[in-house]
Amino acid sequence: MSDCRKILLADRAVIGVSGPEAEKFLQGIITNSMERAGDGLGIHAGLLTPQGKILFDFLIVGDGAGGYLIDCPAELADDLTKRLTLYKLRAKAEITPKPELKAAVVLGVAPALPEEIVAFPDPRLAALGERLLLTEEAFAAIECPETYEAEYDAERIALGVPAGGNDFEYGQAFPHEALFDQLNGVDFRKGCFVGQEVVSRMQHRGTARKRVVPLIGEGPLPEPGTAVEADGGSLGNLTSVSGSRGLALIRLDRAADAIAKGERLCCGGTVVRLVQPDWASFEVPTEAATA
Repeated sequence: MSDCRKILLADRAVIGVSGPEAEKFLQGIITNSMERAGDGLGIHAGLLTPQGKILFDFLIVGDGAGGYLIDCPAELADDLTKRLTLYKLRAKAEITPKPELKAAVVLGVAPALPEEIVAFPDPRLAALGERLLLTEEAFAAIECPETYEAEYDAERIALGVPAGGNDFEYGQAFPHEALFDQLNGVDFRKGCFVGQEVVSRMQHRGTARKRVVPLIGEGPLPEPGTAVEADGGSLGNLTSVSGSRGLALIRLDRAADAIAKGERLCCGGTVVRLVQPDWASFEVPTEAATA
C-alpha cells in the first residue's frame, strides 16, 4: 500500500464544459489561460465582477474527451452554472452539472490510478496533493487509507492557502487579497477577461494592502471572525483555524507598523505571530523590532 492518505471533499461539486468552442468560451471570461489546462493538467482560476472582485473560484482540468471539468465549491455550483450559461451566448459550448463525479485529494505518494479517474497535481501548490475527479465507487477502490476532510484543511492552513467562503468573501475580495497572483490563479499576459483592468492595475501598482496570511498562536486560536489586534487597533480578522494555526485577512501596512513599534499581536487574548510562506513573493511582517 502506498504511503498516502485519501480525502473525499464533500464541499466540492463538478461542472462539465464541452463542445467545439469550450476552450475559447472559457478563455474569454476567466482569470487564467486555458492554454495551460488539459488532460492531467489543471489550472486555478476565478470568474470576477467587472469591478475585479471574485465571484467564483475553481480548478479546471481536461476531461479526457476534448472538454473540461470545473471543480468548484458545491454551494456555488448552481450559481456558477447559471453565470456560465449567461455568458455563453451563441458559443458552441455545453455546460452540464456532473453530480455523479466527486472531488477528492490524495496527500503523499499517490498510488497507480485507473484511467477513468481524472487526476492532476493541485495547480495552486504541489504540497496540496493530487486532485481527483471521480465517482464514489472509484474513490472507495483507491488503495490508500481514507482520512477526514479536517486533516486536509489543517494541511491547507499550515501551507497558507486560502479557501473561498472561509478566508475571503465572494463578491468582496480582490484576487490579490486571496493570493491568486501567488498561487497561479491569474495569467497577466493573456487577453481580456472580466475584471481584468482592475486586476492588472493592482498588479502593476502593487496596491494590494490586504492579504490572507498564516499565523501561529501561543495557544489554541479562537473562532474565525475574531479580530487580530495590536495595541487595541484592528489589523484584520481570523478566517480559518486548526488548533494553534490559522489564516487571517490582514492589512499588511498596519501589521508592519505595529511590529516595527514592538507591539504584540493578539487574537481573542491569544498572542499570535504572522508567518512568511516560503512560496510567497510578497513580504509578511513577522518579527517585532528589538530594543
